[in-house]
Amino acid sequence: MKVSRHMPHAPTGLRLLPPGGEIDAHHHDDHQIVYAARGVVSVATGEGRWIAPATQAIWIPAGTVHEHRAYGRTDLRLVGLPVTANPLGLDAPAVLAVEPLLRELIVEYTRERGTGAERARLLAVLLDRLRRSPRRPVHLPAPRDPRLAAVCAALHENPADPRGLARLGAEAGASERTLSRLFRAELHMTFPQWRTQLRLHHALILLAEDVPVTAVAHRCGWASASAFIDAFRRAFGDTPGRAKHG
Repeated sequence: MKVSRHMPHAPTGLRLLPPGGEIDAHHHDDHQIVYAARGVVSVATGEGRWIAPATQAIWIPAGTVHEHRAYGRTDLRLVGLPVTANPLGLDAPAVLAVEPLLRELIVEYTRERGTGAERARLLAVLLDRLRRSPRRPVHLPAPRDPRLAAVCAALHENPADPRGLARLGAEAGASERTLSRLFRAELHMTFPQWRTQLRLHHALILLAEDVPVTAVAHRCGWASASAFIDAFRRAFGDTPGRAKHG
């Protein structure tokens, strides 16, 4: 990750990003909620990548060095929060479900209109709804061991690659047993779990680019569109069609 800019206060407001638009690495002294009301946004840190469609938001704790990337035309809603406002007690980035009321609260609050008292009441309700938001396990952690990194890079290039860990490891110079241990030790998940996360991340990007659901399933390695839809619903709580259209 590039040198980080220090921004003392996390901004609140709307950023319109084109497809592929980026916000360079930075950190601030406040917490921040990152929400794409349209499009898909990813947040990358030294620990990995989090990605969210319009049914999810990303929580970024104060002091976290991070960068943003947009997929599709993205309406990025940013909510800066003081360090005393952490309704979920999170000290690491996380993806959170955004139900309809929370969505409207975020959109209204980021319009930056109304009196100070009105905005304070709006923020209080927003934080109350955020407190009830379930977390979504869609973190894609970053490998450090060069053998593990080589395997992960190969799958990033082709998420539909059907090879098992033994064949992938043969190219990376590591045994299946060693790589299995590294997945658990470094990434805190099994190889199949990590590969599913990777495929879901790529699927969100393709959906934001208007690729049909059936083609997304094929390009990301699912045997059928129905298998992809089931995996997507388990991870994001909704269908790919809703994520696609916001």
